[in-house]
Amino acid sequence: MLLASAIWGAAFVAQREVAGKLDAGSIAALRFLAGGLLLLPIVIVRRPMVRARSPLGTVMGAGLACGVVMFAAFMLQQRGIEAGSTASAAGFITGLYVLFVPVLGLFVGLRTHPALWGGAGLAAAGLYLLSMGVDLRMSWGDTLVLLCAGAWAVHVLLIGRFSPRCDAIELATAQFLVTGVVAAMNLRELPSAEAIRECLWPMVYLGPVAVGVAFTLQVVGQRTAPPAHAAVILSLEGLFAAIFGAWLGGERLHATQYVGCGLMLMGILLAQWPEFVRRQAPAESC
Repeated sequence: MLLASAIWGAAFVAQREVAGKLDAGSIAALRFLAGGLLLLPIVIVRRPMVRARSPLGTVMGAGLACGVVMFAAFMLQQRGIEAGSTASAAGFITGLYVLFVPVLGLFVGLRTHPALWGGAGLAAAGLYLLSMGVDLRMSWGDTLVLLCAGAWAVHVLLIGRFSPRCDAIELATAQFLVTGVVAAMNLRELPSAEAIRECLWPMVYLGPVAVGVAFTLQVVGQRTAPPAHAAVILSLEGLFAAIFGAWLGGERLHATQYVGCGLMLMGILLAQWPEFVRRQAPAESC
């Protein structure tokens, strides 16, 4: 999941590159269909080996639910970036699902350790400082990305619910194809060949890598990680977005944002501390 968050962090720079050249619907259709079609041959080959533990009906239902929510989350995120949210700000605000996940989890009976609430609070405070800017005001683009964070929180909970019941690659492929098909069905016009050529390399990263690889890593990782813990780890994409935004996109952080980075890292460590202690206990007793 840490690797997935790093891949997604760099993806915000690629999304900024294609914003304005392709509309949000075309970007979603191209990247998610590419990610799904990349994995489809693997699914076909592996299907006889996983049929018993991954019922087709469960995979299809889970893929439909996760795919529709993923479509909503991505569209809000891309629209926010198009409306002026920077790669760094979009990455950090998206990471607010670290706070939304445990809150929403209460409604479905998930319990969390008090340390995770403290970690989530620190991470949320860090995300606030990282995303609000010097004047502590949010743009319309940032507001759309905030709504996207809520949708991603729902997606994390859905993956946490379905991933133990399905094969990880089959679930990932199903949700990608659903997202891509829904996006394609909502296109007002097809993207031009010239626009696709101009955005080819960013789209290669956004499709096969950021979708095909990173989201599959998320599904695999969440088979054993509680949703709230997963959200804290995955929220590091905001930190990676700032790093790649500065390195590849020429964006710069001010002093307040660096403080936010520190708070976020402290939150990550605090949230993971109880699990670290639990895993170390048997070794110490031996």
